[in-house]
Amino acid sequence: MRPDLDRTDLRILRELQRDGRLPMVELAERVSLSPTACQRRVRKLEDIGVIQRYAAILDPAALGRRVEAFVRVSIERQSRDVTLAFEEAIRARAEVRACYVMTGDLDFLLHVQVADLQAFAEFSMKVLIGLPGVKDVRSSLVLEAIKRDEGLAL
Repeated sequence: MRPDLDRTDLRILRELQRDGRLPMVELAERVSLSPTACQRRVRKLEDIGVIQRYAAILDPAALGRRVEAFVRVSIERQSRDVTLAFEEAIRARAEVRACYVMTGDLDFLLHVQVADLQAFAEFSMKVLIGLPGVKDVRSSLVLEAIKRDEGLAL
């Protein structure tokens, strides 16, 4: 943990992770500060980059994206041009919620969410296989989410 963050900063961060739309007066009350002092701390947390942005958490199923998968991708060779072309192509794909460069026996791990199995088949067999440098693709469909991202433990 950063040494310049105290217990009150951590309490503010916990509350904002739970509800980023919390009115400043209510946030201040929850962390036992005046609204002005609380606002100063929140602004400091934003300025130093601890709080990167505010966002709404959407329900993918409610928006028709019921199929979720993790896809392991290996690329043909580890050249900078191939890697950059693959990364650029992945950034442009709405199906990909997240993409990570990995160590070990795979190069990238994708978190994919689509409407149905037909959409996933089309994405994996027609789109993903055709991206620059893709050598191997292995997919695992999510049957059930036991724990979702609940923010950072503070």
